[in-house]
Amino acid sequence: QVQLVESGGGLVQAGGSLRLSCAASGMIISSYTMGWFRQAPGKQRELVARITGAGFTSYAVSVEGRFTISRDSAKNTVYLQMNSLEPEDTAVYYCNLPLRLIDWGQGTHVTVSS
Repeated sequence: QVQLVESGGGLVQAGGSLRLSCAASGMIISSYTMGWFRQAPGKQRELVARITGAGFTSYAVSVEGRFTISRDSAKNTVYLQMNSLEPEDTAVYYCNLPLRLIDWGQGTHVTVSS
């Protein structure tokens, strides 16, 4: 069965950086569109970044220019490099398949302090 496990979250000051990882099993990530989502308390979950099987990337306006999604096929892992973090980026971050959502995992918490 497909499993996606997020890691790399933590506490960081505004302006800092974090790198999130999504380790996949039961699937080959380069064969599918993969995405990073986030959900802040009291807000809907939103898609912030995606990468297609062909390697094309796209971003939500709120993170474009600051976040970069990438993948390592050898490790079957998707990454989200987050730079110039802002308090508004505070949320639980999840990975999933935007075109065929599976059960949501635990996610990884990101807290940005001002």
